[in-house]
Amino acid sequence: MEPAGGENKRDCWTVAFGHAFNQSDRCVAAGYDNGDIKLFDLRAMSLRWETNVKNGVCSLEFDRKDINMNKLVATTLESKFHVWDVRTQHPSKGFAQLTEKAHKSTVWVVRHLPQNRDIFMTSGGSGSIYLWKYNYPSNRVMKDGNVDMGVIGTVDLQQNVVLSSQPIASFDWSPDKEGLAVCTSFDQTLRVLICTKLNRI
Repeated sequence: MEPAGGENKRDCWTVAFGHAFNQSDRCVAAGYDNGDIKLFDLRAMSLRWETNVKNGVCSLEFDRKDINMNKLVATTLESKFHVWDVRTQHPSKGFAQLTEKAHKSTVWVVRHLPQNRDIFMTSGGSGSIYLWKYNYPSNRVMKDGNVDMGVIGTVDLQQNVVLSSQPIASFDWSPDKEGLAVCTSFDQTLRVLICTKLNRI
């Protein structure tokens, strides 16, 4: 998929697969340097949804790839990340969204805990990592006239720590051992981490 003739081509900084809950449905979310986020339906080969978050998008991730779309998180420049409830799409208003400030620097990466999709980690340009928990609202859908509209929840900061004086550029959880993680930073160091008591959050 490419921009139509006459449209500007922007740099795509990050992509994420999702909505792979059967053999035929697939979606790809793409984040761009100008803050555009586009959700492409690969089955229909069409643009399903788009928005702009005003700052370059560094990382995108669905809370789980192999289920019907549930949540999408995007991290950006200027100390912000955004969460969308992508289960319910309004025809004109799109998906319900929240924006949170974190790290006091670029938010480089978001990674959801494989064992609990409501817990996720963000890493920052200040060398810090923040552990978050998403809380669902009492009702995820409300009526806007005769049309369903999503309702966004809240995020709570559970823990944070500074690991380096340089940005944490990548982070990943172990799919086998809950709480085991690895990250790299611009100080040329790879760190293996253990987050305990995640089952009590």
